[in-house]
Amino acid sequence: MKGWMGKLRVLTLLGSIALVLSGCGRENLTALIPKGYGAEKSLDLIILSTVVMLFVLLIVMILYVTVLVRFRKKKGKEDFIPKQVEGNKTLETIWTVIPIILLIIIAVPTTIATFDLADTEGSKKALNVDVTGNQYWWHFNYNGQEIQTSQDLYIPTGEKVYLNMKSSDVIHSFWVPAISGKMDVNPENENTMYIEAYEEGVYWGKCAELCGPSHSLMDFKVIAVSPEEFEQWVSDMQSVDPKAVAEGETAQQGQELFQEKNCMGCHAIGSSPIQVGPNLTNFGDRTQVAGIKEHTKDNIVQWIMDPESIKPGNKMTGNYPTVSKEEANKIADYLLQLQPSEITSESAGN
Repeated sequence: MKGWMGKLRVLTLLGSIALVLSGCGRENLTALIPKGYGAEKSLDLIILSTVVMLFVLLIVMILYVTVLVRFRKKKGKEDFIPKQVEGNKTLETIWTVIPIILLIIIAVPTTIATFDLADTEGSKKALNVDVTGNQYWWHFNYNGQEIQTSQDLYIPTGEKVYLNMKSSDVIHSFWVPAISGKMDVNPENENTMYIEAYEEGVYWGKCAELCGPSHSLMDFKVIAVSPEEFEQWVSDMQSVDPKAVAEGETAQQGQELFQEKNCMGCHAIGSSPIQVGPNLTNFGDRTQVAGIKEHTKDNIVQWIMDPESIKPGNKMTGNYPTVSKEEANKIADYLLQLQPSEITSESAGN
């Protein structure tokens, strides 16, 4: 009895912990609180699949308990064998047809949603963004806008934004749970999907395909702002002068070091299409360093001096001259001044 009671207590404890943890998370990083068309369709399919699976579980458990009770071994009837149903065409037909019907119930809406979300007929009249997945960051090129940026994807609310996605190295997977489903990002071919945010906000994105040691750290943000604010952001980004001199002596020295240390060999400021490293045009407006660390000067300095300690396996490690802490501080002062627009994550109600 003690053994069973102990197991029951453990199961109760684990169940309670699972129930509590199921309530943990972020509203902008869950498919269960959809804020976009793609996520809404995904949630509908999740609910449908869950209902079907619960129905199957209920029927199986009813049959299991019935058989367990009705045909249990009874005293005086130890050798009793229930009537065998092998070869019963009616039963075999039932348990063959029912699974087929259930699969059809799931497959038809899934197929319809798949073709709906893959529809690209409206792409010519909509905003198109070329998305490139890299180990371990994302690059965004706004077609026809002469805007290049990385890590933060700005979009207008209430409009479809078509993403033309490709990888520069291994297979990645683009996923913004709150507003869209997933799409593989391959090095061989270009995949296209569209996203649409119903309301302003900062939605967290993830790479959903194991792509290396820092796969779990390959985060990005989709920042949805009003159409008017988006137009302002576009105008501000297009007006950036990559050669503008930084304000303040320390920041100016950092700008010079940025050139001397050959940072410009991999990073671009402005509309340059260079994609060796993340575009830094609006680096000062971002909310996180390397997509995962709090956007503070100390974390920027740490990243400059030792990126491997933050994102193992990243391609920046060992590919630039040694930088002292004093030099890293000056470069950080310069980078924090790269704030071309007043339209930021705060504008999106973050």
